[in-house]
Amino acid sequence: MTRFSSAAKNGLTPAALEALLREVGAARYHNRHPLHHKMVSGALSKAQLQAWALNRYCYQAVIPRKDAMILARAEDPAFRAEWRKRIEDHDGTNGWDGGIARWVKLATGLGLDEDMVKSERLALPATRFAVGAYLSFCTERSLLEAVASSLTELFSPVIIGERVPAMLAQYDYVTEDILAYFKPRPVQASRDAEFALAYVLKHADSPRKQQAAIDALVFKCDILWSMLDALEHAYGENGHIPPGAFDPGAA
Repeated sequence: MTRFSSAAKNGLTPAALEALLREVGAARYHNRHPLHHKMVSGALSKAQLQAWALNRYCYQAVIPRKDAMILARAEDPAFRAEWRKRIEDHDGTNGWDGGIARWVKLATGLGLDEDMVKSERLALPATRFAVGAYLSFCTERSLLEAVASSLTELFSPVIIGERVPAMLAQYDYVTEDILAYFKPRPVQASRDAEFALAYVLKHADSPRKQQAAIDALVFKCDILWSMLDALEHAYGENGHIPPGAFDPGAA
């Protein structure tokens, strides 16, 4: 049980549930993480940005797969019609002209090899475990919980609004073209979050379901936070890079 508890005996009103979900994001979204603060202040080295882009690719690549699992479990055609837009956003029309391709462009723009990025073989073990846990969660838990876990998109425009202008200002080798991934994301994320939030508020119609939705969002925030923890542990000032992981000093 998290400290974000749906304690009302008869459940929360939709407005109260939404307020509590937003409280989760305000307290636990990864724009509060020290590594994000270092990034936007210009304190990261190019190697550290490379490590971030490389590891974040694993997360970007799993998004359409977890969304496909959600689609497969949804019986409502209208829900499926809306949710599949997420896969189209990331995979594009041919598998390589959507958001994932734009993330590869970001990573290669920072100097990484495309095939190495796509292979994910040099990603941190903790990154792979976190991404796998997210995919398993969306596969094995209820449809409501899987949808609720996506509500981190409520807060995505905030972190993008902080990250993009700061990176352009602080790192002279970062260009708008390199950061093209982020250009459509605020609109896409807002659209997706609005739909997911409406679904959660409608279907979390008991105290038990409301708590499950809250816990799902906490879980997803923990996934994103743990990925930055792993990066900081491996590539921070006293970094400990695991065997087999990306090592800028070994090049």
